[in-house]
Amino acid sequence: MRHVYASVDMAPCDVVMDIAGRYWCIDAMALRNVKLTIAYDGSEYHGWQIQPGFRTVQEVLTEALRSLLGPRARICGASRTDAGVSALGQVGLIQIDSPIPTENLAKAITDRLPEDMAIVKAEEVPMGFDVIGDVTRKLYHYTIFTGPVRPVLYMRHCWYVPGELDIRAMSEAAGLLVGRKDFKSFAAAADHREDSVRTIFRCEVKDHPADDGRWVYVDVEGDGFLYNMVRNIVGTLVEVGVGRWKPEKISEILQARDRRAAGPIAPPNGLCLMWIKYDG
Repeated sequence: MRHVYASVDMAPCDVVMDIAGRYWCIDAMALRNVKLTIAYDGSEYHGWQIQPGFRTVQEVLTEALRSLLGPRARICGASRTDAGVSALGQVGLIQIDSPIPTENLAKAITDRLPEDMAIVKAEEVPMGFDVIGDVTRKLYHYTIFTGPVRPVLYMRHCWYVPGELDIRAMSEAAGLLVGRKDFKSFAAAADHREDSVRTIFRCEVKDHPADDGRWVYVDVEGDGFLYNMVRNIVGTLVEVGVGRWKPEKISEILQARDRRAAGPIAPPNGLCLMWIKYDG
């Protein structure tokens, strides 16, 4: 964005160029609240949030936004995904005073992003919209591959478990996580939030045959998640799947309210944030 004078008698205005190469002059344009749906391969990023010395999703997005909208552009995300975690439906919020039509923003921003990131959709929302507080549901999808040989072309997006998994036992254990419960045992030790009660609407384990192995998928849908909660759930379900624990162990883990009671954390690369839903 640059400042120019249309004539000696006029006040300065901001000039921006849209994706069609047209210049627009802005004079005290009203702010717009724009919700962005964002997809990214998290393999090469140190998570969502900006961190000094690390390449993050928020940092790369901010650079793209500023190249299009000016140096004050910033984005707030709905979910702080961990390093290595991907997303197909992350949500970010920006406030802009640009004349670029909202329907053109997704392409305009994507054109300035690396190939492992894209804006799926841009839509205007009311100024009172709370990108974090108005969330009602999120869906995370976790991918596991079991078999004698690791799937080298897919290793960036799955957890490779060499042995077989008991899908029926895992499904039974997953069902015990559904409902409004205290998930303190599945939160990272570094998560010091006092309120660890969350509602899980759905926790399902499914499998699908593959060449020389099986794909196993874990879907967890809830109203919110503690830090590392989904990865800790998946790691615990795998403990059940390999036969180390019985499905009913889940109830004992929940009652313990102690991270040490649950299974190991699953690797981040198998996790993907699929979508985020909002009130209304």
